[in-house]
Amino acid sequence: MIACVFYLQLFAQEGDTIPGVPEVPAVPEVSEVPEVPEVPETPEISETPKGDTVNIMNRVEVIETPETTRVTVGQNEVVIVEESGDTVRVKLGNRGVSIVEGPDGTEIKILNMDDFPSSSHKNKHKKKRFRPHYAGIELGLANYLTPDNSLTLPPEDSYMDLNTGRSYNFGINFIDVGVGLGTDKIGLVSGMGFEFTNYNFNGQNSIRKDPVTGVIGEYVPEYAGNITKSKMTMWYLNVPLLIEFQIPAGRKRVNLSMGVIGGLKLCSRTKMKYTQSGSKSKEVARGDYNLYPFRWATTVRAGYGFMHLYATYYPTSLFKKDLGPELYPLNVGLFFAF
Repeated sequence: MIACVFYLQLFAQEGDTIPGVPEVPAVPEVSEVPEVPEVPETPEISETPKGDTVNIMNRVEVIETPETTRVTVGQNEVVIVEESGDTVRVKLGNRGVSIVEGPDGTEIKILNMDDFPSSSHKNKHKKKRFRPHYAGIELGLANYLTPDNSLTLPPEDSYMDLNTGRSYNFGINFIDVGVGLGTDKIGLVSGMGFEFTNYNFNGQNSIRKDPVTGVIGEYVPEYAGNITKSKMTMWYLNVPLLIEFQIPAGRKRVNLSMGVIGGLKLCSRTKMKYTQSGSKSKEVARGDYNLYPFRWATTVRAGYGFMHLYATYYPTSLFKKDLGPELYPLNVGLFFAF
């Protein structure tokens, strides 16, 4: 009986487990794989190995050395600011200014653009652009020619004879635009500027429009004594159309240009200074003086770097046909390009 019970217990034990084979542990649940954090994009700010040059988004470049700091804005070097000691040089487009602080005060100069060397590491593969030479300052002698291209006036027009040393034209060309013709050495040039012309008469007279015929003629007021100065001045707004050639010559270029200039008259007047009863007086008279409201000229310009010579001749007469002497303006002088 006891043996039977022992046998039954042993059989039950064998049915529940298999001796010698350990239980396989339960595999723990695998947790969700954490997301790999995105690698942030490298900002478009890079620094060259030199450590003194910083380029921001290929738009702004800062170069610092112990002597100078240079900031360049724009892929085409639209703006350059360079500081060195007591000198600051600023280039905006194709114009430049130098500001120098010295013991005698502050000096401001117009700069030659060659004073701003390009960043060779940045622009050595960049195509050069055509740069025009019209914006700047003109200063020259003003005169006029007769129909037979003479500076000597006929007797009937002698009252228009000029004091050539005191007759001049002054121009401020404040904008220019250039389009290269497939190269940086030849291009078309346009722009805009103001021209002031001062004709200083050599005789004891001025000019007026005849109240009856409307023709320009000599004017000598009866009440005036000795006339010390008599002149006519005119302001024009000019727009040119030129073709310009640039010939490399060393670090700079020889510039040759020719073309036409159209002008719109803005104002004109005459002015006299004289003595009356022993006292000094002056008389200013504004009017159109039968001047053409529109005129055009041919011009030739040649120079090296920023300094040029120019000659401008107007095939249109100074006065309207049959309303004044037939005279053709001619200006010759120096031009300083920005």
